[in-house]
Amino acid sequence: MMMVRVSERGQISIPAAARRKLGIKPKSRVRVDVGEDQIVIKPVKSIAELGGILREYAKGKTTDWETIWEETQMAIAREVEDESRR
Repeated sequence: MMMVRVSERGQISIPAAARRKLGIKPKSRVRVDVGEDQIVIKPVKSIAELGGILREYAKGKTTDWETIWEETQMAIAREVEDESRR
């Protein structure tokens, strides 16, 4: 657990070790969820970062989003089908 202090303006700093672990960099976006007695801060992936994740499914080295999306859907469908056969 890490302890931080709330500033006069209600701000906190996320400790460097936590930012590194979660990949939070300057200008990153985070989501703040408020529960009954807690606040949860989660990193939010950008579209560019998500495109990189999906690109692993795409054949070839296309940068055309529509092609990447279609190939990704087909690859995921194959993976789901393979899982259901096991």
